[in-house]
Amino acid sequence: MSEPPRQPIKIGIIGGSGLGQALGAEAGETLDIPTPFGPPSSPITLADWGTSGGGMEVAILQRHGIGHTLNPSAVPYRANIFALKSLGVTHILASGATGSLREEIAPGDLLIVDQLIDKTTKRANTFYEHAAVHVELAEPFCPVMRRWLLDAAKHLTDVKVHEKGTYIVMEGPAFSTKAESHMHRSGGWGGDLIGMTAMPEARLAREAEIAYAMIAMPTDYDCWKPHTPSTNPGALLEEIIGNLQRATAANIALMKQALQDTSALQATLSPAHSALALGIWSDKTKIDPDEIKRLEILWGKYF
Repeated sequence: MSEPPRQPIKIGIIGGSGLGQALGAEAGETLDIPTPFGPPSSPITLADWGTSGGGMEVAILQRHGIGHTLNPSAVPYRANIFALKSLGVTHILASGATGSLREEIAPGDLLIVDQLIDKTTKRANTFYEHAAVHVELAEPFCPVMRRWLLDAAKHLTDVKVHEKGTYIVMEGPAFSTKAESHMHRSGGWGGDLIGMTAMPEARLAREAEIAYAMIAMPTDYDCWKPHTPSTNPGALLEEIIGNLQRATAANIALMKQALQDTSALQATLSPAHSALALGIWSDKTKIDPDEIKRLEILWGKYF
């Protein structure tokens, strides 16, 4: 019996706090990709992350820029996703440092996010400002990629990987008040993590028909959990940095383990890969031809 045909895939990695700096040292060809939305956060490095079945080229982008110079509200999310799409990226593995809203999600753990609540207000959150485009986002993370990551996580023995969790995305750059933190944990919100970067990144990836998954890295408990009054702020910061470093190493290990076998991604199309099939509501004959051309990389196959 012949094997089912395998789709070509290309993996993009968006490194956030901690992971971005770690991946910035990766060797490989570095590309500056122009986009209609300006330059991306950083040049994109094409690195060879070898697997047992041969080489696997990944496209690495540092979300916060070289030297972590971009705060979460200033990240050029549209340029980042557009640049990766222009390189042929079909699947994005993203990372993000977060605060934990749950006692059982300990700093230094990893969590494969399955849901989002978007509280951002200042960020351009669509590519399609001159057309009516509505993508489905009930499941904001690719289920195929999530299963792939969870299967890979079974091979890791020195880190706890949580199978799911809801990530609340706040605008920042300041952290939550204590009242907000308790609200985010409440039954009405049901948040498990608090962070600043998953949106509009996940939404834009869906608009670009790129499968997207996020490995969250809790670095500390959000302010709902009080610190011991005698805790030295310097020691606390050192502890958070240590948690971030430990989670970053575990995150890279998980990504490289997953990349040992990409057959699941090759065999199964993500729902994201046809997100625009029913998402373009405008009469296509009424859309400005210049706009169609400007965004051709994203939606050209539908015209």
